[in-house]
Amino acid sequence: MAPSTFAIVFAMDDDFSPRLGRIRDRGAAGSKRLSKQVRAAARRLSRGRGKSGFTGRQNGRGAAAARQLDFASRRWQTFRARRVSVKTHIARAGRGGGIGTFRAHLHYIQRDGVERGGQGGDLYTREGETPEPKGFLERSEHDRHQFRIIVSPEDGQALGDLRETTRALMDRMEHDLGTRLDWVAVDHHNTGHPHTHIIVRGSDQRGADLVIAPEYVKSGMRRRAAQIVTETLGPRRDVEIARARHAEVHRDRFTDIDRSLLKDMSSGEIRFGRDVTTPADRFDRSLRRQRLAHLEELGLAHKIESGRWQMSEGWNEQLSELGRRNDVIATLAAKFGRQDGHERLQKFDPARASKGKLMGTVMTGLPDDELKGTRSLVIEDFEGRRWLVNAGAMEPGTTPPESAIVEVGSRTAQIRTSDRTIAQIAEQTGGYYSADLHREADPSSTTAYRTAHLRRLEALRRAGLAERIGDGTWQIPEDYLRKAAIFEQSRSGVHVQVRSWIALNDQIERHGLTWLDEHGGEIVGGRVEAAKQARLKWLREQGLLRGDEVDLTSAARAELAKLEKKRAEVRLASQTGRQAVHLGTGETFDGRFEGAVDLGNRRLALIGNAKAFALVPWRPEIERHRGREMIARRTAKGVSWTIGVGRAKVLSR
Repeated sequence: MAPSTFAIVFAMDDDFSPRLGRIRDRGAAGSKRLSKQVRAAARRLSRGRGKSGFTGRQNGRGAAAARQLDFASRRWQTFRARRVSVKTHIARAGRGGGIGTFRAHLHYIQRDGVERGGQGGDLYTREGETPEPKGFLERSEHDRHQFRIIVSPEDGQALGDLRETTRALMDRMEHDLGTRLDWVAVDHHNTGHPHTHIIVRGSDQRGADLVIAPEYVKSGMRRRAAQIVTETLGPRRDVEIARARHAEVHRDRFTDIDRSLLKDMSSGEIRFGRDVTTPADRFDRSLRRQRLAHLEELGLAHKIESGRWQMSEGWNEQLSELGRRNDVIATLAAKFGRQDGHERLQKFDPARASKGKLMGTVMTGLPDDELKGTRSLVIEDFEGRRWLVNAGAMEPGTTPPESAIVEVGSRTAQIRTSDRTIAQIAEQTGGYYSADLHREADPSSTTAYRTAHLRRLEALRRAGLAERIGDGTWQIPEDYLRKAAIFEQSRSGVHVQVRSWIALNDQIERHGLTWLDEHGGEIVGGRVEAAKQARLKWLREQGLLRGDEVDLTSAARAELAKLEKKRAEVRLASQTGRQAVHLGTGETFDGRFEGAVDLGNRRLALIGNAKAFALVPWRPEIERHRGREMIARRTAKGVSWTIGVGRAKVLSR
């Protein structure tokens, strides 16, 4: 039988005539471009599918529990569940910081912790155990990371004591994750929303790295916490739900109603349809309309016509910023009482400030991102104006105390070495980067080194500045370095420099060289002028100034500084029973960095051992090594520190 023949005909709706371009010889340049593209494609094909970064999705603990909780939430009326906010941050030890980073966060949550009665917050852990901060930190010394968790029940006031809720949550987490957890917690009742800070070590009960599945971190913990609070207080009643939602209508902050509006927004507009049938839908629409009317009063929305609203550019960010400002004002009012200056609080922007700088005294410090340890400062300038300054993540122990004199300016961002390396490899490969391309360009590079560059690109991708193709390769734009510099500048924030750790009024009769002596004359009027005149009067009474003299001689300045340091050494020797040591050029001193000593015009680092101690120049970078052994060496230029026994890391001044 003859084989059958099939003809397939494609119908063409639109006839077309091909138009051929002009034939021309591209010469060697065209050949080079083509060969370069072929080589790049061959490299990508030969590599095969790149290995994706480890996420813990397959091997992380808690994945099964997260799926079970998700399934259970679909079968139950979750809108009646008690609402709990859970925020999580995985903090890595990082290079250089190590345990100092962990110690700083533990100190922070204890310092800002406040019990219901107003006393300082106490560290606690599982029932029947008394936590020791020192022991917890020692156990954490070799951990690669730690989990920082904030649990904030909406009904925190009704719960009262948060400890039982926290312990119940950690007990169920241990069951979900299949391992015993090493954790400590502190309750914070110093805001309108009681919450708990929990720190979980990054090691399981066998000492292996604790890896938690992303879905459990993202939603599992929150659902477990909501489950516990609902069991304690019972499901929310209709009247409670309605009251909680209606309370959001007039709040000057970003709310759940705003979140739903943002989700439904299209091209900057909110439109209301006519498909409203149930009482719940009518109630929801009423709340949304009332909220939009309030946003219009704030200048963040405009009603175009019935059922149609135009939202202002960045309205959601402005609401979040407004909420933050109101929180700061409320905190200031609780701390200092109701004052007119609180309402006139301004956010400091170096680009708009006079000479790009701000100088004044610290009124208070406030947590900004409590998980990452970033803070804001409220600073009163010498003319009485108050400013909110985003200080970012300051080094442990470097946060200026209240009444310290500070100078704030913009921080100059530097292009990272890793960015230069990425750009150089991309230039050689036609605009691409991957771990394999990096290894080809630099065979001596280690896996860890290449992984650090991939983490950098991932951070830029989250900021919308880099693109991952999908096979492990990144496409690098020609202006990569410019974009990376802009990204660094946005993260750098401001630079806070402490001019004096001593309050202005405490300098007037201080037996030592002060900031007033050195810089008080540079500022005219206000509080500084009054303090300066009082200081001059005292210096004349002490015989350090004569007649109409307004400046100390160089000899008098040196003598005042020397005498104050001597008094500090005598005081420490009396308190500790140790002898003060003075380092000459080329001499060294072994000891532990115990802390800082504040003098009138500077801060010194206290290094001590069992028999002696030395006061040497301090700088912020040394604070991350507080409590560690080090060797101080006096050089012709200052003092250098070698951190740790047998370590080669050196800090110089």
